[in-house]
Amino acid sequence: MKPLFHLQVSEMKDRRKDLRNNMTGEEKQLWKQLQRSRLGFKFIRQFSIDNYVVDFYCPAKRLAIELDGGVHSKASQQKYDKYRTRYLNVFNIRILRFYNSEITRDISKVLEQITFSLLD
Repeated sequence: MKPLFHLQVSEMKDRRKDLRNNMTGEEKQLWKQLQRSRLGFKFIRQFSIDNYVVDFYCPAKRLAIELDGGVHSKASQQKYDKYRTRYLNVFNIRILRFYNSEITRDISKVLEQITFSLLD
């Protein structure tokens, strides 16, 4: 399984930096809860895995967290997301996906689900 596109190392670095500098409100809200090992494990935001960038990544648990906005309800995006998830699973990386609305509505429930996954 190959990535759908290929970026040079410098392009990936620029992409990660751009994503960090332009986080959504929901990403900022979740990052406040994940940074400085608040859940007992270190997370990195906008982390590259091969040719993909995940929103948050816990290297110790090989756990990636993705936040999805409205565009992720489109069939074409869902197909891409499934492909991407399968691709990252090849690297033994688990993916947790949450809609932005879940962060806004009840971040404590999201944090419970993340904490539960970290204990696996």
